[in-house]
Amino acid sequence: MCGLVGLLTAQQDAAQRVADVTTALRCQRHRGPDETGTWHDRDVVLGFNRLSIIDIERSHQPLCWGPPEAPERYTILFNGEIYNYIELREELQGKPYEVNFVTAGDTEVVLAAYHHFGLAAVGRLRGMFAFVIWDAQRRVLFGARDPFGIKPLFSCAGPGGVAFASEKKSLLELAPTLGVPMAIDRRALQHYLTLQYVPEPASLHTGITRIESGTAFTLSPGGQLTTQRYFHPDFRPRRIRSEVESQALYDEIAAAMRDSVAKHMRADVTVGAFLSGGIDSTAIAALAREHNPDLITFTTGFEREGYSEVDVAAESAAAIGVRHVVRTVSASELADALPLIVWYLDDPVADPALVPLWFIAREAREHVKVVLSGEGADELFGGYTIYREPLSLAAFEKVPGGLRRTLGRISTRIPEGVRGKDLLRRGALTLEQRYYGNARIFRDEQLREVLRGYNTSVSHADVTAAAYAASTGWDPVARMQHVDLFTWLRGDILVKADKMTMANSLELRVPFLDPEVFRVASAIPLHEKITRETTKHALRQALRDIVPAHVLNRPKLGFPVPIRHWLRKDLHDWARGIVDDSGTGEFLDLATVHRMLDEHRAGPRDYSRRIWALLVFMLWHGIFIEQRIAPAVPEPRYPVQV
Repeated sequence: MCGLVGLLTAQQDAAQRVADVTTALRCQRHRGPDETGTWHDRDVVLGFNRLSIIDIERSHQPLCWGPPEAPERYTILFNGEIYNYIELREELQGKPYEVNFVTAGDTEVVLAAYHHFGLAAVGRLRGMFAFVIWDAQRRVLFGARDPFGIKPLFSCAGPGGVAFASEKKSLLELAPTLGVPMAIDRRALQHYLTLQYVPEPASLHTGITRIESGTAFTLSPGGQLTTQRYFHPDFRPRRIRSEVESQALYDEIAAAMRDSVAKHMRADVTVGAFLSGGIDSTAIAALAREHNPDLITFTTGFEREGYSEVDVAAESAAAIGVRHVVRTVSASELADALPLIVWYLDDPVADPALVPLWFIAREAREHVKVVLSGEGADELFGGYTIYREPLSLAAFEKVPGGLRRTLGRISTRIPEGVRGKDLLRRGALTLEQRYYGNARIFRDEQLREVLRGYNTSVSHADVTAAAYAASTGWDPVARMQHVDLFTWLRGDILVKADKMTMANSLELRVPFLDPEVFRVASAIPLHEKITRETTKHALRQALRDIVPAHVLNRPKLGFPVPIRHWLRKDLHDWARGIVDDSGTGEFLDLATVHRMLDEHRAGPRDYSRRIWALLVFMLWHGIFIEQRIAPAVPEPRYPVQV
C-alpha cells in the first residue's frame, strides 16, 4: 500500500528527471511514510513511497525481477495488495514455471505472473491494485488498475513525456516538465455539480486523466498510450425455484464472504475494522474476529440525535466480542479540517461522509495499520433504497410513451414540495433518463441558475451511456447496479475511502469487492435482492448466523453528517465566509449562492447538499487554482525511514 510516480520521458538529464520525481513523491508522502526510493534508466524514472504491510524487510520498491537469463528485466511500482498471492506463488514455483522467489511478498509474485501470463495475469489477481511494470528488454511500460477502482492511478501526457501517479497533485508538480498547461475542465465541473464527483476518466484539470478501473495499458517511449478493458462486469441471475435452491445460494454467499475476509486478513501488521452499525461492516468485523480474537473496531458519530450510529455500533461490538473505539466530531472540527481534507482529495468530492471518515481513520491509525470496511456490499447485493424504485414505478411502464411524457409535463406545473410531484416526474422517464447513480445534487433547472456557462450538451448520459449499452436486456435493478459500478462506486465511495485513509497512512481493505464475491453476487436473481420490505435480501439471509440479530434488518444509515442543521446555525457564517472570499466568480453566480445560503437558513427548504457541493469546489479552487488557501499539511506521524 503506497504511492507511486512513474515518468517516461525523452529528457536526457537523468539527475534532473530523478529530482523531478523525488519532488513529485514528496506531496504524497502520507501514502507511504515507511520508506522511499527511486530507480531509473535512459527512458524511465520510477519513484515510490511505501507503507509496508507484507514482507516488511525484503519487498522494497521499486522492485527489480526477471527470469534467470535476465534477472533484472522488469521493474515494478505496485500500490495495493494481492490477497491470493500465496496461491499464485505456489503455482509459479511448480512446473512448468519453477520460479525462484527472493522475497515473501506479493509484489514479486505480480512480476513473475506478468512474465509468464502476460495480460492474462491481471485477471488472476484477487486484490486492489494500481501498478506499472517497466520491461527493459522490450522497452515497454505495462500497467493496470484493479477491477472496481479501489486504488487510483492518474496520468498526464505532453511533449516532455508521460507520467503516472497515485495522486493528481504529484502530476501537477510534473506538469512543467511534461509541458502540459493546466486549466479547469468545464465539462467535468458540470458533471461534478450534478453527480457530486468528477466521473472517470476525467479529472477537474484538462491535462490530467485517470486510468479507468478494470483497465490495463501499454506505452513505449515516444508512443501513444494504449488501453484495454479486461474486466466486464456481468449481472446474469441464476434461476431459483425452491427453498432448497435459495438456501444453497445463501450458503454460497456466506462461504464466499468467509473466504474473502480470511484472505483480506493476510498481513504482517495488526488489522482492525470500521464498524458503522449496519449489516455490511458488522458482518466484516464478525468474520474478521474469527481470525483475530483481539480485533479492534472503530466508529464515528456526531452529538446530534439521528446522526450517529455510535450506540448501535457499540452494541454490535459487544455482541461479537471486540474492543471498540469511538471518535465524535463537532461542527468546529469539521470546519477546521475541511481545507486539508480537500487538499488530500485531489479533486472535489461533495460527499459529507468523507469528513467523519477522515477523523476515524486518523483515530484508527493510532491503533492499527490496516482496517477492513464494508464498501461495495450495496452495489453487489442490491442494498440501496433507490433500487426498489422500479417496483414503485412498475405501473408507469404500462403507460404508452405519449401519455408518460404528458405526465412529465404535468409534473413541472406542480409546486416544489407537493407530494407526488417527483413520482410523476420520474415515472415519465425511462430508466436511462432518470437513473445516473446515487447522487443527484443539482438538477438541470437548478444548475442553470448557479453555473455560469451552463452547457446543454453536457448530460449524465455522457457518463452512463456505455454502461447502459452493455446491460441491454437485463432487469432494471441489475442495470442500476451495473451503472453504479462505473459511477457512484468508483467516483465517490472508493475515492473517499482511499483518500481519507491514505491521508492518515492507513490501509483500507474492502472484502466485498473481491472477484469471487462478485461472481456469486452477480448471479443473484432480482427477487433475492429486492423485495417490497427490504433490500439485500439474499445477503441478509446468508448472514443470519454471522451478525447479531439487532443489526440484521436495520435500515442503512452509515456515517451521516448533520450539515442541514449546521449550515443553518453553527456553520452558516463559516460558509458565508468561504463564498465571500472565493475567486470562483468566473464559474459560479456567487449572488445566487448567497441567496441559497439565506433561504436555507430561513427554511423550510433544504439546500444543504447543493451548498456543500459548491463550498467544496470553492475550497478546491482556492487551493489548487488561486493558491490562496494553503492548508498546513502535517508530516506523517510515522516518518520515512532513511
